[in-house]
Amino acid sequence: MTETLRAADVLARRLYEAGCRHAFGMPGGEVLTLIDALEAAGIQFHLARHENAAGFMAEGVHHVDGAPAILVATVGPGAMNGVNVVANAEQDRVPLIVLTGCVDAAEAEQYTHQVLDHRKVFDPITKATFTLDAAAAGIIAEKAVGIATEGRSGPVHIDVPISVADAPAVPAPFRRAVASDVVPIGTDLNTARDWLAEASRPVMIVGLDVIKDKSTETLRAFAEIHGVPVITTYKAKGVLPEDHPLCLGGAGLSPLADKHLLPFVDEADLIICVGYDPIEMRPGWQNAWDPMVTNVIDITAVPNHHFMHQATLSFIADTGATLAALSEGIPPCTTWPDGEIADVKTALSGAFPRDEEWGPGAVIAECRDVLPMDTIATVDSGAHRILLSQMWECADPRTLLQSTALCTMGCAVPLAIGAKLAAPERTVVSFSGDAGLLMVAGDLSTAAENAQNTIFVVFVDQSLALIDLKQRGRKLDNNGVDFRGHDYAAIGRAFGGHGATVTNRAELRAALEAAQTADNYTLIAAVIDKHAYDGRI
Repeated sequence: MTETLRAADVLARRLYEAGCRHAFGMPGGEVLTLIDALEAAGIQFHLARHENAAGFMAEGVHHVDGAPAILVATVGPGAMNGVNVVANAEQDRVPLIVLTGCVDAAEAEQYTHQVLDHRKVFDPITKATFTLDAAAAGIIAEKAVGIATEGRSGPVHIDVPISVADAPAVPAPFRRAVASDVVPIGTDLNTARDWLAEASRPVMIVGLDVIKDKSTETLRAFAEIHGVPVITTYKAKGVLPEDHPLCLGGAGLSPLADKHLLPFVDEADLIICVGYDPIEMRPGWQNAWDPMVTNVIDITAVPNHHFMHQATLSFIADTGATLAALSEGIPPCTTWPDGEIADVKTALSGAFPRDEEWGPGAVIAECRDVLPMDTIATVDSGAHRILLSQMWECADPRTLLQSTALCTMGCAVPLAIGAKLAAPERTVVSFSGDAGLLMVAGDLSTAAENAQNTIFVVFVDQSLALIDLKQRGRKLDNNGVDFRGHDYAAIGRAFGGHGATVTNRAELRAALEAAQTADNYTLIAAVIDKHAYDGRI
């Protein structure tokens, strides 16, 4: 007997085939069939406390298992609660499948309660948006997965009418062939190879495409053979282990770090941008070089429509295959002969000291020393993120998760919850400011319900420290950046986890050691002085 599938089943099974095993959201009556279909397909649905947090949990899973992330939101306010995380996915290149419930088209013609055009809202912040149709359910599911994951990844929205979710449907008859890697050929490739052979001061600036292309090993081999130092965007940290002598760490947000990195880039005689997406970078990296003066090679997934920089040669190609083609037959050589690479590493280390008695740098240094090297860390937006992104050493990619393009607050806690669900055997630590934690405190209960021993570190200074710093820099009065203190450790306990307040390194170390063997999550409130970030970022 032929199995009868609902349109929701067709969609859910295609997502399962794509590797999806987790979905997150807040149910409403309009998405109950969707949730039932996801569970039946083998995709566990997790109840979050807010759709925005649910989307970041889904992203946390994606960074561990590589499959598309899934956010489920009901009609109207549920869908609108997810706008921020969908915009983040578009800018941070996350393949987020956004499933929203909606009333049937005929009913919407004469029924207005909670009804609005979801597709118009999501259209500017997604790669594509669809309304599920039973007759085309298989094709729409296939398109959604392909569009979300191919090229530069991003969110795809599917609006699911109530009756369509339950309507009989069939899968797509065919799966598209996976595209082969594109490799440059011809005169431009030969020119690029000549530049590499002649360069004595080359540098690579590396972004997320390298992770997407699974090119990290090729990148490392290329760097070592040709003596090319590597600067990464923050989200690409770890593509080359950061203790490697050729790794210069992340760039683009810390003026203190860029004070050393930008002059180094200015000395280069060859700049190779490898999967570099400048959406993560701040104004200091706008037109950071002159391609008419310095040879610049751009290897990217999509054409340059951002105009943050220009290149002398541009290849729309696979990053690993292109590096291999560039390297073939080019002999190793000595580069940066006056020790400039080591000098910059030393200068960066000195700019971000680890030995302060107490303060945000001491908190970060202590956490990095105590927790395993393969720890997955997440960090919220704010002054602490700028400092941590320089001080937190990554040995592998996707081990420091953050919102680097949209730079939205409230992401660290749910990112950590999702990452821990996908990698329960790994140590996962979240870093938030006190204001960021308050945005998503309710989802600590989600961590508790999953019996996660995730570690949530909160920098407590009762201020929006980064905005306060900017306010003082402009000699403006103190307005709208300070707030009252709270017992954050008690908040942690109230939601079902453990809580500790720490005011020195010894207390922090003891709390971290206990947290790693705890039976549920631990919230560690690290109390620091206001203005503790002055001169540090």
